[in-house]
Amino acid sequence: MKMRAVLSTGALFMFTVSCAPVPKVTSVPPPVEDAKTTKIELRSTGFSALPGWADDQHGAALVAFRKSCARMLTLPATRNVAANDAAPGGTIANWKGPCTAALAVDHQDDALARRFFETWFVPYEVADAGVTKGLFTGYYEPELNGAWNRGGKFQTPLYARPDDLVSVSLGAFDDELGGNTIWGRVVGGKLKPYAARTGIESGKVSNLRPLLWVDDAVDAFFLHIQGSGRVRMKDGGIVHVGFAGKNGRTYKSVGRVLIDSGEIPANRLTMNAIRNWVQQRPKAGPELLRQNPSYVFFRLLKGDGPLGAQGVALTAGRSLAVDRRYVPLGAPLWLMTHDPLDAAKPFQRLMVAQDTGGAIRGVVRGDIFFGPGDRAAKRAGNMKRPGRYFILLPLSVVPLQAKAR
Repeated sequence: MKMRAVLSTGALFMFTVSCAPVPKVTSVPPPVEDAKTTKIELRSTGFSALPGWADDQHGAALVAFRKSCARMLTLPATRNVAANDAAPGGTIANWKGPCTAALAVDHQDDALARRFFETWFVPYEVADAGVTKGLFTGYYEPELNGAWNRGGKFQTPLYARPDDLVSVSLGAFDDELGGNTIWGRVVGGKLKPYAARTGIESGKVSNLRPLLWVDDAVDAFFLHIQGSGRVRMKDGGIVHVGFAGKNGRTYKSVGRVLIDSGEIPANRLTMNAIRNWVQQRPKAGPELLRQNPSYVFFRLLKGDGPLGAQGVALTAGRSLAVDRRYVPLGAPLWLMTHDPLDAAKPFQRLMVAQDTGGAIRGVVRGDIFFGPGDRAAKRAGNMKRPGRYFILLPLSVVPLQAKAR
């Protein structure tokens, strides 16, 4: 999942960014990638200024926030919440008060949950060098059919993380690179990318261990993009699988390949359109998938759902994947965008930053986790809307990024 830890890929790349139908949106600026021009700015405001705030079901957001708190409270009090100095957040000590108080609030009482957030936090509008509008997409938890052993229709492996796969957190070497991770293996004393998808699928890597086997290569490919999912096993059980690592190769969108080649118009590009194109072409279909050199390895997950980059189970409709270079994981965010199936319908609710994604780059950028199943897949596949958000920071945090009103 867009999940990695769900995509802990250093994040999980969200499929919908490249494969969702493209609505006519001309007012959304592309995510800013130039570090020289990207600058997070915060402007404090009151909760009454948040459109739709009073109408949300705050108890659902509280449930998701508690999961993040459980993780944060295991960390040293002096540890920074943010990945680097460019992002606000303070230290774990600043979050101890609200996290402890959250446990005493009845999440079934939306009024009490709302009062909790209003009591412990200050909302700040987030901007990128003065621009408050950005792009919001969606992702979901796919479901596959699988078996523990290869046989019959179960011929496509989901591989466990290889023993020689190395991950490097660049923030450990340079604070400005916090939140970035590279992957590879050590060869001759140098870190190099792992074998590309073609090499892995052709059997040229000998030390790979299948975690389980699934019955559809296209489903497996989409699982690699989402980063995690559930597998309905042949023996009747259901297991959750999540991101355990990747080969370090650059992700290439097969949806973009189909658009650029004229095979599928941009306004008709969906996950099902790609699936049908591949399945109808026994030779060209697999060749298309192999054009994406990135490859993901998996692990079995325990708990009530897929894990996000923060290491906590994601909550459908409440977990948001962000760029952790600018937004700390665990922070509540008031999101204002529009429904994926109805551009005229507001999508305004309290989310929690709990995941990251390879395609989620920029200050005002987010990916909504819609949950499992076909309905979630449809909503995720159609989510590509402009929007903005406010970050909620504890009262004790005085962010350096805040501008005077």
